Formats: sequence, C-alpha cells, structure tokens
Amino acid sequence: MSEKKKFTLEYELRSSPRILFSFISEPNGLSQWFADDVVYRDQTYTFTWDDEVQKAKLLSVKENKLVKFKWLDDEPHCYFEMEIVQDELTNDVALSITDFATDETRTEKTKIWDNSITYLLSVIGA
Repeated sequence: MSEKKKFTLEYELRSSPRILFSFISEPNGLSQWFADDVVYRDQTYTFTWDDEVQKAKLLSVKENKLVKFKWLDDEPHCYFEMEIVQDELTNDVALSITDFATDETRTEKTKIWDNSITYLLSVIGA
C-alpha cells in the first residue's frame, strides 16, 4: 500500500465563524453533519456511521478557528483538521480541510468530504 499524503480542500460557507465552530468542535454539532453519532469521553471522540465506529483524539483546538483530530488507528503522522478561514477584506468565510490519503484513496476521500460539506451547508442553511 502506498504512503498517505497530506491534502487540503477549501469550501466557501455563508456562516459566521462562531456558529460554524460549534458544528466542527462540539459532539452535538458534529453529529448533525459529520457522523451519525458523536460521543466525547475521556479526551476521546467516538464517531459512529451505521455500523462503523472510529475513535479520535483531539490534538488541538483554537476557539472559533480550528480543530485537529487524530484517528487512534491511523498512521502516526496522519490527522485531520478543520480550519475556519475568514478573508480580512471581504469577511468571506471558508472551511479548510486538511486530511491524509493514499494516491488510490484520494478521490474517494475528496468525495466523502464534498458530500459531508454539502450536508453541513444544508444543516446550517448557508
């Protein structure tokens, strides 16, 4: 299997950073668009999709700015990060996603993020 490489996606959203931050950092917000269920206990987030369960550790958080998670069963250098980017001139808000994938799974992972962000847009009404 080939090595996982970092990639970044950016999505323009019509939302305030404060509102968007609750959707990317809080279990209740994440369970509305990212996973079917999200539970936070003992410094670990448990994400559930249908019958699949994955656990992640929160590596860092910056209020109204970013969250960075590490899947517990992933390679040591891999993580996924959701960062709120606001243009200083126009105040446009975007969500920048950093993730890791092999060359073989990059297209699939991008589609998963595209679908998730489309769902997030419908949830926040942006």
